[in-house]
Amino acid sequence: MSNFRTLDDVDLRGKRVLLRVDLNVPMEQGRVTDTTRLDRIAPTITEISDKAGKAILLAHFGRPKGPDAKDSLRPVATELANVLGRPVAFAGDCIGEAAQKAVAAMKDGDVLCLENTRFHKEEEKNDPAFVAELARLGDIWVNDAFSAAHRAHASTEGLGHKLPAYAGRTMQAELEALNKALEAPTKPVIAIIGGAKVSTKIDLLENLVSKVDALVIGGGMANTFLHAQGVNVGKSLAEKDLAATALRILDKAQAANCAIILPVDATVAFHFAANAPSHAYGLDAIPADGMILDVGPQSVERVHSAIDDAATLVWNGPLGAFELTPFDRGTVVAARHAAARTKAGKLVSVAGGGDTVAALNQAGVAGDFSYVSTAGGAFLEWMEGKPLPGVEVLRAK
Repeated sequence: MSNFRTLDDVDLRGKRVLLRVDLNVPMEQGRVTDTTRLDRIAPTITEISDKAGKAILLAHFGRPKGPDAKDSLRPVATELANVLGRPVAFAGDCIGEAAQKAVAAMKDGDVLCLENTRFHKEEEKNDPAFVAELARLGDIWVNDAFSAAHRAHASTEGLGHKLPAYAGRTMQAELEALNKALEAPTKPVIAIIGGAKVSTKIDLLENLVSKVDALVIGGGMANTFLHAQGVNVGKSLAEKDLAATALRILDKAQAANCAIILPVDATVAFHFAANAPSHAYGLDAIPADGMILDVGPQSVERVHSAIDDAATLVWNGPLGAFELTPFDRGTVVAARHAAARTKAGKLVSVAGGGDTVAALNQAGVAGDFSYVSTAGGAFLEWMEGKPLPGVEVLRAK
């Protein structure tokens, strides 16, 4: 982390710390239903508070077009207080008199949550005047929201140009894990990339083939590659118009000496439904009216062998239609295999993306991977090799 400024580089005592966090948590009937993201930011908030800093939380919630009660952070602040085990004050705006009064009333060690930054359209525009208004409230800025770091908004990037900027502990952990996975990994490195569509992951695949030693392609994406190679995929989901793109990626992988691992067999059903009757077929025998909904048993063994050969694994996307039983089998079995290798100290495993986190939870192994990122878009853009504005602004100058 020598490239980035962290909380180790600043004396927090008496400082007003504008802390950008991710409070975009699932809600039902005004109550938080999953505290994972709150649990993750708790150590940074607690550290600032324990070191006599004033923790002033900045966050967005939802996609409001202006002030909207249903997108208020007030109920999230209430739940955060339960997670922290200490009071969290709340201000009805993130700028202006309400915010200024709430900050002025803080004592060292207090925690204050400001209202949804996206109630102001200037937040997403990274408007300089809005950035200046936010900056008035703090002495330093700490970014602990990797999940929003791919956006150059006022609270996620703009403040880093107005105030001394540091990475929070959640951001630090994320950057350290990602560095171990792709920037300076222990080789050999394998990536498992799944999901429905190649079109959403072209940049990702093209970046990875130059960085990893082997690339497993699964899910609906694999069908597009198989079709491009002349395999009859029946009625399976496939972007047949992207055949030329798939072949280009295969050529690029060959030139970079990256092994591409595609399915060699498939679990096929005739209806897209949970527990639909299914059968494993070789690729030369996919029925014309069949749908590939998961990798087959021989493909799972190939994935296991690839994991066994690797020292580092990066995973994004399921290998099949994991939301439907029994078509979650390939993903679940491979995830458990990777988790066992990780627990045995033989693999550094980093995974991220919404479906991926859900699949690892379904397999019961999310806690056994080296690191699981809850950041969706930011994790993908990082894997694509794109600079993230909210990270770049934290680099030590």
